[in-house]
Amino acid sequence: MAGKLGGDDDEPVTDINIVPLVDVALVVLIIFMVTASYIVAPSIKVNLPDAVTAENVEPSSLGISVLTDGSLLLDGEPVSEPDLRAAVRAAKEKDKDVVCLIAGDADAKHGAVTRVIDLVKTEGVAKFAINIEPIEPQ
Repeated sequence: MAGKLGGDDDEPVTDINIVPLVDVALVVLIIFMVTASYIVAPSIKVNLPDAVTAENVEPSSLGISVLTDGSLLLDGEPVSEPDLRAAVRAAKEKDKDVVCLIAGDADAKHGAVTRVIDLVKTEGVAKFAINIEPIEPQ
């Protein structure tokens, strides 16, 4: 095993062998790397507008997207405006501090995004953020 050469066989092994620990850690790392590509949630491509003053936001409870034709998506699923209102109301009942992340396509009409902001605020959600694509200042 891990004994010293030329030593007495009756002495206890006092050296720590970390090779098995490193082997296990590398196997776990490989498993995480392989499965990480399957964990990524599928998303719908929205052409977000660019802004220099981007900030990180806390994880959102509801993800609302406004597409170029004005159609709405709630967490990636198509939704009508009344159904969106009902979903926001239900989320507000579950958690008083609901956060909505609104992603308006860069080519979407300003009025469509404003209508969604108004809908969210009308339902009592005080915390919302506009999703943008951060860029480097010039």
